[in-house]
Amino acid sequence: MGRLFGTDGIRGIANTELTVEMAFQLGKAGAYVLKKENERPIVLIGKDTRISGDMLENAISAGILSMGGNVIKVGTMPTPAIAYLVRHFQADAGVVISASHNPFEYNGIKFFNGDGFKLDDSLEQQIEDIILNNIDVSSNIIGDKLGRCLEGEENALNLYADFLKERVGMRFDGLKVVLDCANGAAYKVAEKVYRELGAEVISIFDKPDGRNINACCGSTHPEKLQKYVTDNGADIGFAYDGDADRLIAVDEKGRVIDGDKTICICATMLKDEGKLDGDCATVTVMSNIGLHKYMKEAGIRVDVTTVGDRYVLERMLQTGCVIGGEQSGHIIFLNDTTTGDGILSSLQLLKAVVRSGQKPSVLADMITSYPQVLKNAKIKNENKGKYESDPEVLAAIADAERTMAGDGRVLIRPSGTEPLVRVMIEGSEIQRISEIAENIANLLEQKFA
Repeated sequence: MGRLFGTDGIRGIANTELTVEMAFQLGKAGAYVLKKENERPIVLIGKDTRISGDMLENAISAGILSMGGNVIKVGTMPTPAIAYLVRHFQADAGVVISASHNPFEYNGIKFFNGDGFKLDDSLEQQIEDIILNNIDVSSNIIGDKLGRCLEGEENALNLYADFLKERVGMRFDGLKVVLDCANGAAYKVAEKVYRELGAEVISIFDKPDGRNINACCGSTHPEKLQKYVTDNGADIGFAYDGDADRLIAVDEKGRVIDGDKTICICATMLKDEGKLDGDCATVTVMSNIGLHKYMKEAGIRVDVTTVGDRYVLERMLQTGCVIGGEQSGHIIFLNDTTTGDGILSSLQLLKAVVRSGQKPSVLADMITSYPQVLKNAKIKNENKGKYESDPEVLAAIADAERTMAGDGRVLIRPSGTEPLVRVMIEGSEIQRISEIAENIANLLEQKFA
């Protein structure tokens, strides 16, 4: 039996890997674990725009209700909105039904605790044990012990929008902004927030149909956003992913501002404001060498952890660091919220731009990004860790490092959510590192596919 929970909840193709039965069992097991603290736990549920969201929402709700838990459904909401609303409604837990940046046929389920943080590993383990061991936990839940669907405030979206506006604390009158909502969970609230803050908004990929989420748009495909920004003379553009917990920005010249650069710009703003506790930022091993050089010159210490916003957050809570994130655009502003929030990150970045008096491109050019090549080796899930002890793979890595002679690095890591091993090579010569990445990725596929 393998683990159900990955680094970001449970994820798979809806109705084959992530089934109605699995969602129902997750609801039952989750409510059972929560009942140890509250006899009638309240669970708040939100989802992105995938066609399978309704099916899974009703299944997990039924599981919770069958255990005597109560459910508040808030409909289509960004993942970070659930982290905020679970606190507002004083719920015992929150559930997000989303597969983030994955294609529409995938879906996922992840839990937040009552404080808006992702569920502890120990609680996830308890839920897994119940499901994997087929433990019956609801046989005595009958009659008035069953749960009910409670009425959530109809203006849940307005509550979250007001929270975002309050956290940024300034207006953006006179600025033209392009928003790529990925046909996902941000499609209503992002435009609402920016318009109410005075910006002129061009919203694209904001017409979800259940199947077009992340389809050649959003944070993993910023190309069309880049064109919209330059064609319309916009000041900046922002791309979110399907559940709006990550951000990739585009400057007024149409160039991408990735998570590393956003962290640098925002950390500098926080330091200037005296709000960067410990003068520290938390990043992952994937962050570019250019980030480290910029931060050193800015007098900001960099704390490095493993890949995954879950691990970034854990380290931030341990150290008291108030900003951290990933190159992919998951950025956590711990003074403001408990998880990565793409809309909040975009607001903070635009705030930094306005306060600097500079164009976004000027701020971005202060950080030199060294070329990185990322290749995905498609291999079987059960083989994802075997490269770590394989002599042939280890020899190829050592040879690559010798070839670069200290002018680059090799990073290989398994995906936490997909049957992939990611090969990242960083260095000064793009052609050379591309060849190295391709060769190692091919070797991994030959041995472990």
